[in-house]
Amino acid sequence: MNDKNGNPVRKSMSRRTWPTTYTALVLLFVATASTAIAQVSPEEHAAHHPGEANANDGGSGARGMGGPPEGAGPKNGMGGKGGGMMGGGMGAMMDGMMEKMGAPKPKDLYPSLMELPDLPMERRGELEQEAHGRMIAGTRLLSEGFDELSRSAAGDDFAAMQAATAKIREGLNDFESGLAAHRALSEGKAPRNVALQWFKRELNIDDAVNTASSNALLWGMSPFHTSLMAVLILFAAAMIWMYFFKMRRAASLLERLSTANASAGGGQAGSGGTGNGGANTQSTAPSTLPSDSRPSALDSQPVSDCCATDDGCPTEAPADGVDASGLIPVAKKKLCRLRVAKITDETDDVKTIRMVACHGGRIPFSYLPGQFLSFTLPVGEKPIRRSYTISSAPTQAYYCEVTVKREDKGAGSRYICDQLKVGDTLEVKAPSGRFTFTGEESDSVVLVAGGVGITPMMSVTRALTDMCWPGEIHFIVACRDPQHFIFESEIKRLDERYDNLHVHVAMSRIEKDLDGYRKGRLSKELLAEWVPDIATKRVHICGAPAMMEATKGMLAELEVPADNIHTENFGSTQKPKAKVAKGQEAHEPKATGAKVTFATSGKSTELLADETILEAAERIDVEIDYSCRVGTCGICVAKLLSGEVTMEVDDGLEPEDRQAGMILCCQAKAKQDVSVEA
Repeated sequence: MNDKNGNPVRKSMSRRTWPTTYTALVLLFVATASTAIAQVSPEEHAAHHPGEANANDGGSGARGMGGPPEGAGPKNGMGGKGGGMMGGGMGAMMDGMMEKMGAPKPKDLYPSLMELPDLPMERRGELEQEAHGRMIAGTRLLSEGFDELSRSAAGDDFAAMQAATAKIREGLNDFESGLAAHRALSEGKAPRNVALQWFKRELNIDDAVNTASSNALLWGMSPFHTSLMAVLILFAAAMIWMYFFKMRRAASLLERLSTANASAGGGQAGSGGTGNGGANTQSTAPSTLPSDSRPSALDSQPVSDCCATDDGCPTEAPADGVDASGLIPVAKKKLCRLRVAKITDETDDVKTIRMVACHGGRIPFSYLPGQFLSFTLPVGEKPIRRSYTISSAPTQAYYCEVTVKREDKGAGSRYICDQLKVGDTLEVKAPSGRFTFTGEESDSVVLVAGGVGITPMMSVTRALTDMCWPGEIHFIVACRDPQHFIFESEIKRLDERYDNLHVHVAMSRIEKDLDGYRKGRLSKELLAEWVPDIATKRVHICGAPAMMEATKGMLAELEVPADNIHTENFGSTQKPKAKVAKGQEAHEPKATGAKVTFATSGKSTELLADETILEAAERIDVEIDYSCRVGTCGICVAKLLSGEVTMEVDDGLEPEDRQAGMILCCQAKAKQDVSVEA
């Protein structure tokens, strides 16, 4: 810039003048690069394009921009053999500069060029002229754009600067399009390589990727990708295997759960049984498991040891002859172990033992109200077997309870009341017994309990109230005094809560009526008073033998049909050998002349007067399993091979057992020679 006298004036650069300076530097860089552009003579141009020698006269100074020396253009895709317009260096710089300035990619004449080399000569000439026109027009736009950019930069006209750069981008786009067409025409074939170079430039793909396929191992993948795919395939295979393994375990667990929840209960369920019969006997029997192998706590009892057998606690065989509608279904069971969870003192000489499954889930069997369990207890040199009535309700599937009265001469009851402690485990045989009431047998029931005979009645009452059974329940209790009233507080609570439950209590050792309890023994008059229509009722009786016989006589006088009376027999209180010794002391006949042969053991003996097969077997040391000794549990069942026997009670036999010729050894007596499979 000059002063008024024409002399140059030097000014310092300010923030306002930096765009002008930056634009000047760009133009200087472009001008320097233009020295690499060769000149094309008019004659040479006319030789290629007749009639267009003066087409660019008066242009912007970019007329006749020629191509680089042969071989320079194809290296960067901007020129061709004999047909290029710009050198490789200028093309690379312009391409880079235009890309940084945001110029769009050139639009090539590919749709028409893809028909090469089958294009006729006339059409080839037209395409060549069109390509040349695009290059001329692009050069003109570039020149005009740079001029406008220079002027607008000097005047700080930013809008004009932006318009100039847009014109430069348009010119470069047209120039590259025409250049690509010239190259394709000069090669004389379809421009596949030109298209490939354009595609790689659009996606910024390096030429080095062309060599990747030479190192491919599988399906064009490199060693790294092949290894990665192999790892992924192995991982997927492992996950699929783990999925099927887990599904198999889940299926196995579901099968076990469905088996445990299937029909469950006593193997010999029916209308008669024994509650505490085994509690009063003192005989010994072999055990399935030795006493020294029994764990004493849950921690030492794994799930797999819950049962003594390997095939699980329950079997699939349903009980026969019992209608368990409305209750947990019943099925035969294997020998199982239960853990003692709680011990409750009911009275001074009666305790309730609550047992749970060793694995912590529901107990491995189900039962009906009034049934009993058979225990193998580690007493003495040989474990003994005893049966105790279940006092809990089958509606409580996660525990079961037995209530035991301590007898001074009862080895089993002394062990349970004196030695058993929480955490111990007990070997238990499946629930048995036919002295049951589920609510389906009648629309009302009278329960008469004497002493510890209250246990099955308590199970029935708990079950019926839990189910809100709508029938009338008359619960009659006979005991000595309030101190010997087992379950007193719970019975009172149930009586207050359920309107259909009527509790009546007679106490033989109180001097006057007390708190609703009637003094004196149970009598016919009390029965008629408490249950006016007792002749139409179903009656269950459980207690000492003398008490039950007296009650049955009263009921007969009250015209209760014998078919409506059901009793539970506690069994004999003497060991078979003790009975034999007593008979010998009384000088009873020592033998009847009938002989029993135990085929499996190879032993035989003459039967004594009124002697059972079981008693004869114990006398000569033949092992026969037993529990209740009153014909209800079915444990002493054996096959009769020859001869005939009589049995006073055969409740423990299933119909199929009778058809197969099975007998209950504790009940079987014979007056002729017999042979037993034992």
